[in-house]
Amino acid sequence: MIPIQRSGLSLRHAPGWVQQQGLDVLQLRNALGREVPWEQPLVRVYGRQHPTPRLCCWVADPGCSYRYSGHQSPIHPWTPNLSALRELLHEQLGVRFNSLLLNRYRNGADRMGWHADDEPELGREPLIVSVSLGASRAFQLRRRDDPSVRRELHLHHGDVVVMHGLTQALWLHQVPKTSRYVGPRVNLTFRTIRRR
Repeated sequence: MIPIQRSGLSLRHAPGWVQQQGLDVLQLRNALGREVPWEQPLVRVYGRQHPTPRLCCWVADPGCSYRYSGHQSPIHPWTPNLSALRELLHEQLGVRFNSLLLNRYRNGADRMGWHADDEPELGREPLIVSVSLGASRAFQLRRRDDPSVRRELHLHHGDVVVMHGLTQALWLHQVPKTSRYVGPRVNLTFRTIRRR
């Protein structure tokens, strides 16, 4: 994994990690498209409800609930493919993840705005692992206190990014929309939350 550290940003980037584990990335992405119960929830932004500009699913152990922008995600069970990925990450990182947020970007118009994964149930310095399957997309980061301090990665089919340390406290990140043609992409963010 390639370490990326800058002004409170702590990342590790592993290009092609999924393929290096002997997994067929395209087959995995297509399987998730079929077996995951995707939804497009309404979220509250500046007091108004809007459909998320992507499809989502929350997979977790029992009792690991998740609330985002006023939406309480239903808990779905781990599929065999997702369980296998979780075990691979546990073997390599030594972290037992109990929850996973999946985002499905159907095209370049689907996006994720500026945010941090800083919900209290994640703790002060969460370790979050992002797995990219499908079309390449820009992953942008900026300092909370100085938006001119930025970093951008282009995440490709099978890439993994590990975010840790004070990254969520000091930085925001997004997947912006793009006007160029891009195919579908599935992003998986593994995390460990405190059960309620």
